[in-house]
Formats: sequence, structure tokens, C-alpha cells
Amino acid sequence: MCSLSAANAKFCLYFFRELSKRKRNENIFFSPLSLSAAFGMVVLGARGNTLEQIEKQYLDSTKKFYRSELEPVNFKYTEEEVTDKINIWVENETKGKIKDLFSAGFIDPSTVLVLVSAIYFKGKWAVEFKKEDTKETYFYLNKNERRTVQMMFQEGYFNMAIIEELKMKVIELLYFDNEMSMFILLPEVVCEDFTGLEQLEHTLTYEKLAEWTNSDRMEQLKVKVYLPQFKMEESYVLNKILQEMGAINVFDWGKADLSGISKKDGLVVSKVIQKSFVEVNEEGTEAAGAMGLVAVPLCRPISYEFKADHPFLFFIRHNSTNTILFFGRYSSP
Repeated sequence: MCSLSAANAKFCLYFFRELSKRKRNENIFFSPLSLSAAFGMVVLGARGNTLEQIEKQYLDSTKKFYRSELEPVNFKYTEEEVTDKINIWVENETKGKIKDLFSAGFIDPSTVLVLVSAIYFKGKWAVEFKKEDTKETYFYLNKNERRTVQMMFQEGYFNMAIIEELKMKVIELLYFDNEMSMFILLPEVVCEDFTGLEQLEHTLTYEKLAEWTNSDRMEQLKVKVYLPQFKMEESYVLNKILQEMGAINVFDWGKADLSGISKKDGLVVSKVIQKSFVEVNEEGTEAAGAMGLVAVPLCRPISYEFKADHPFLFFIRHNSTNTILFFGRYSSP
């Protein structure tokens, strides 16, 4: 599981870097695990010794490992019907948060195979932000532009690391039952210079991310946490990005071999699209002892400040497996 989570994290950062080239200074949110799973299904269909054996392994394995199924449809004669069918499935799977994944005309008669990945996440904090502490204030996009946001606040003990070499703070916010956490990577603003995030993105590697969020590196400190409420819904057509990352043959009519999915020749992946939704607000359930028992020193402890009032990176991790479920950049309210 460790090697799998490491591979997923490396893919996540590689994919983020490529996506960042196209969306400079914009919000980004995606699920690397879901994307890996989708392409994992294609890989299963492209391997095997005989067509019959592969076909049965493909169908069984996608159900077992990815809770997904292959469904044959006629793109040529029922484009609107197929579009509606996919959109309804996505809406049901995301509890109504993601609607109209495919717009009219997105699927056409040339479409052969579509990978659909729709992600919805709304976690409850282990310790809630009290609504009466939320105030309207500014979020600074850069040194010349700012926008108003609803800034949440709470003070308590949190796992936090101060990365001196990058002038950055990393904090862990636990979700209910401690099963998952949100980590926020916040570069400091020095002399109104907002290049900190760009420097972080250029130097970010799996090894560094693992080091910064390691339990040995993070300390439980008393922190005043300021975090903006935000809601993000992002949609990406990923064909070109994945091709530039090296996944070329699967989109190429002459080179793709997906005979494990269908006996017909000429099967390729026509489109890869991911739409993701995340909402961050005060909601949560106070759980006694959620943060663990903390020995309070007799003297007054130093209180640190973590104020996310300028662009930052964040990711949501499944703690027992160290798997990154979602990754994003918040840079524009």
C-alpha cells in the first residue's frame, strides 16, 4: 500500500504541474486517485494473453477494484440519450452536487470510449469553526488585487510545520474520526511579494511533501487558524495533458490496443473528463478528544498564527494509507 500511495502522490504532483501550466493563477481541484483508477481500468483492458481471458478479467476487475462497470452504448444514433444517461449517473453519484457533466454536442458520432470521473467531497471537521467567529475580510490575490471573503477562525492545538527554507507553514486540519485530513501549504508573504506560491510549486516533489507532512516534522502547537470559506467546482478535458505526460497510444487510432474491452478493431479513448466539487465551511462535529490529550504547560504557551488570506495549496489525505484523494490550489475567491 505504501508504494501505491507513493506512486499516486508522484502522479498527483506531476499532473498538477502540467495542469498548472494551463491555469496559471487560477483555482485547481482534482482527484488523482480517481484519475489513476479510471486509467487503471483501461490498462486492465489492454493486457492479457487471449481476448476471451482479458475480456472476463477486465469486467470482473473493474467491478472489484474500482466499483465501476463498462457499459456499451451507441454513440452514433443516441448521442442525446447517452449524454443524459451519463449526466444522471454523475448527478446521483455526487448527491446532486455535479450536474450536466456533458453539455449538448460534447458527445458526437465519432466518440468511441468515454472515461467519466465525478468526485464530490464534503467532510465534517473534527473540531468545528464557530459561525459567530467568521468575519468578512480580504483575500489577497496579489499585491495589487484583493477580494472579500468570509474568513473562519478558531484557536487550538494543531499539527503544524514551519519550513524555514521556503518561508512556509504547513498545517493539518483533521476531519471527523481522524480518518482523513486536509493539509494546507501556505507560503508567507514577504514585503508584499506574492512569488512564494510559484516558488513552492516549482520545488514541490513527493519526497519534500512526504517530509513536510511527516509526523516527526510536524509539531502540535497552539495556533490561531484563519481559513476562508470556499466552494470550488472544476471541470477538465484531459486528453492533451495526458498525452503530454506520455499516455499517447491510448488516444491513437493506429496504436491503441484495447482488445480486452472490445473485440472490434479501432477502439481508442475518445475523451477523458473530470469534474470535481469541494466545499469548505464551518460545519463539523466537535468530537471529545479528537485532537488527542494535550499536556498544557504551566507557563502560557506561544500562540502561532496561520492566516490563509492569500493563495495556497491544499490536499485531502486518507491517513491510514497516506493516499492523496484530492489536490488543489486556491488562488481566487
